[in-house]
Amino acid sequence: MSKNPFDLGAMANQTRGMKAAQAVGQAALTSAQEIAELNQRAAQELSSRFQAKVADLMKTQDPKMAFDSVHAEVLQDAAKEVANYQAQLFQALASGNKELKKIAESMIKESQHDLIHFVNEATQNAPAGTEPYTSAFKTSFHTALQNFEMIRAAMADSFVNFERSVEGVSQFSSTQKNSATTKSKKK
Repeated sequence: MSKNPFDLGAMANQTRGMKAAQAVGQAALTSAQEIAELNQRAAQELSSRFQAKVADLMKTQDPKMAFDSVHAEVLQDAAKEVANYQAQLFQALASGNKELKKIAESMIKESQHDLIHFVNEATQNAPAGTEPYTSAFKTSFHTALQNFEMIRAAMADSFVNFERSVEGVSQFSSTQKNSATTKSKKK
């Protein structure tokens, strides 16, 4: 029975693919759980603060004082809490992004290794007189390796761009928070 080079390591490749899919799924699940816990904590904190503020407002007799209290304290506290929540959310997203980046880079390296192994096996067992075909095959192989590098670079760029956009939104929200705090202090 002859060995077909296309069948070599098929099980190993399938196992690696399954492990990579599991790793991606685990990273997404961990990130989703982290965000769900963050949302639950934020909802609980909001509820308890809201109850405390309502209790304080019920003690106030003067409507103007109640309005000033709501405007000065409640809105500023809410703005701070939203900014804090956003910072935690962006941190969770960035953490998940880094994990996915590691997995993707690992998969690309494994694919490159598999391709190198395949070409080496195929060219070592080439029959005599097939040197022109082997040369064309190796040229195609080198082009494929360059494509792997382009894919890796594009992937790295997309992860960096995602992190920059998260940082930009975070900076924008903190700028808005600072602007709102400055405006409320001026009043």
